[in-house]
Amino acid sequence: MDKFPTPKDQTSFIFNIEVLVEENNNAAAIEKLLHALNSSGFVDFRILSGIQLGEQIEVRTKQASSKQPFPIPANVSQVANAAKSDKPDQESFEALSYSDKIKSIMKNNTLIRLIVNKGLGIKLSIPCRIINMDETENIITIYHVDEKQVYTFRLNEIEDFSY
Repeated sequence: MDKFPTPKDQTSFIFNIEVLVEENNNAAAIEKLLHALNSSGFVDFRILSGIQLGEQIEVRTKQASSKQPFPIPANVSQVANAAKSDKPDQESFEALSYSDKIKSIMKNNTLIRLIVNKGLGIKLSIPCRIINMDETENIITIYHVDEKQVYTFRLNEIEDFSY
């Protein structure tokens, strides 16, 4: 039972594109992109990744990759094993650090339930997918699957998550 049945005389096509969105921060850019895609009338879409760029996609990609080396974690085999299945096996998943768990969930595009404490006794239980995590700013960007909205939280606001 399809949500959008394809008429018999139409064929479906998939295109891989790169879109440059300019905004003040990553969360605002993702929200702008999701709003444009949701209101476009496309049958389905999937955002595979997102990086912060400036004016020219190709030039900035080369600059970013050549000037910013990143450390490779010592437990690469555990991260690789956790990324193979949709839900990582419990033993290797528990051995990962908190940020590695979030990265594994983000890479697998796993649906999780996030428990957020906003303060003053306000707790939110959000079914979501993790879009991005900025460890330098200690923020996490999520896509609320029920409300189809993008939210950004500080990592210290997150009490728990389950999948």
